Amino acid sequence: MSICNLDHSKEDVNKKLASQENFLPQGIYEDILSYLEKERSQKDLNELFHLLKKYDLATKEEQSKRNELIRSLIN
Repeated sequence: MSICNLDHSKEDVNKKLASQENFLPQGIYEDILSYLEKERSQKDLNELFHLLKKYDLATKEEQSKRNELIRSLIN
C-alpha cells in the first residue's frame, strides 16, 4: 500500500468500513466495529483506513493478506 500523509478520522474509518461491509468477512466486520468503539491512535486509524480502502477491488489473495493484517491490528 502506498504512503499517505493524511490523517483519517474515526468517522472516515467508519464510513470506509460501511462502504466495504458487503465485501468483508462477517466476523472481521463485526470485530472492526467493536474495535472502533474505543479511542484508537491516529496511526491505527490511518492503517485500518488503508487496509479497508478499495478492499472490494483487491484480489482474493490481497484480501486474505489484508484480513490477516486487520486481525493483527485489532487483536
